[in-house]
Amino acid sequence: MTSTGQEPSIFTRIAAREIPATIVAETERIIAFEDIAPQAPVHVVITTKTQQYANVVELAGGDPGLMAELVAVAAGIAAERANGQFRLVFNTGEAVGQTVFHVHAHLLARTGPGTPAGDSSLGEGSLAFR
Repeated sequence: MTSTGQEPSIFTRIAAREIPATIVAETERIIAFEDIAPQAPVHVVITTKTQQYANVVELAGGDPGLMAELVAVAAGIAAERANGQFRLVFNTGEAVGQTVFHVHAHLLARTGPGTPAGDSSLGEGSLAFR
């Protein structure tokens, strides 16, 4: 259990290496891994190692520095995998598709040239991620 008394989320368990994942970036407080059901050529989940924050609104209000670190990790991954161009999606609330209530972002990008940033290869129309 976590310090808040709730069961560890799947992301907490990935960070603890209890559940396998393809980790693509990690800092002391952030972990990023490939999504198991990708919606775009590049689809990486970026999350905090703490599950203190359920969504991006709580994170931004509670720890703006951690929020900035999460975005910086996203930018670094996009620089390596997608020429620095990406979409960063945070779902906040069950009605919009959030199923894991541990703040996380979905980095979506394409890998090749010639496709506009908003095309369907980035999951347009299917942004109801977990």
